[in-house]
Amino acid sequence: MGSKHGQFKNGNMDKEISDAGEPTCLFCSLDENTEIITETQLAYAIYDKFPVNPGHSLVIPKRHVKDYFKLTPKEQNACWKLLNQLKGILDLKYGPDAYNIGINNLFAAGQTVPHVHIHLIPRYIGDIERPHGGVRGVIPEKKDY
Repeated sequence: MGSKHGQFKNGNMDKEISDAGEPTCLFCSLDENTEIITETQLAYAIYDKFPVNPGHSLVIPKRHVKDYFKLTPKEQNACWKLLNQLKGILDLKYGPDAYNIGINNLFAAGQTVPHVHIHLIPRYIGDIERPHGGVRGVIPEKKDY
């Protein structure tokens, strides 16, 4: 827990490769200063570099896959198990009142890094004026119903 990695030991990941032969995916080749909060054989968790709230984290499968639905059932289960473990860590460190959990799956859904990742966003009473609608806010005119 809390280790720093520049690159994973698992050499079997299907990575996007640059012209220079280097991995181009931000999640396949982490910056050496990136803290891995916790990890398993199939997935890891890091803090989001552009957090919505304190403790905003990402659960990421180690194999490079763009589409959540292309993960194996074992990888999907590993991500959700790690998400539960991460929630316990964030509860102790940040003490949030609630969480939003989300996946922006592929470009049309707002995915900006083409590698599956699950957002775990701690929420705090008063962090926004009216939280009604939660994740429905991705399409603002559909938030209120």
